[in-house]
Amino acid sequence: MSETWLNKVNWSADGLVPAIAQDAVSGRVLMLAWMDREALQLTVQKGEAIYWSRSRKKLWHKGEESGHIQKVKEIRLDCDGDVILLQVEQQGGIACHTGRASCFFSKLEQGQWIEADPVLKSPGEIYKK
Repeated sequence: MSETWLNKVNWSADGLVPAIAQDAVSGRVLMLAWMDREALQLTVQKGEAIYWSRSRKKLWHKGEESGHIQKVKEIRLDCDGDVILLQVEQQGGIACHTGRASCFFSKLEQGQWIEADPVLKSPGEIYKK
């Protein structure tokens, strides 16, 4: 497969693009992460989400420690070419490192952020290192 499709992505100055992971069945937004060119290429090749960890400065195969792998069903690029949308099947039903289904578990109510979604599995059980 020719790599010219990668040139359609409007990479930021630091070589990254935001990637939204969305549940392919429910449509719920699970998380936002970043991809560099290699992460996007590997995601396509493996059929599983691979991101660029800005904090660790390295590739991050989602679920490599937790087992909560994201099987990629479809990849889309927005109209400006600067956001990737991954339609995924979230293994284990947990996308967030806090043990919740989605990283978007805080909801603004009357000027305060409340934790609106339950912890499905404690991080201590997920990350045994």
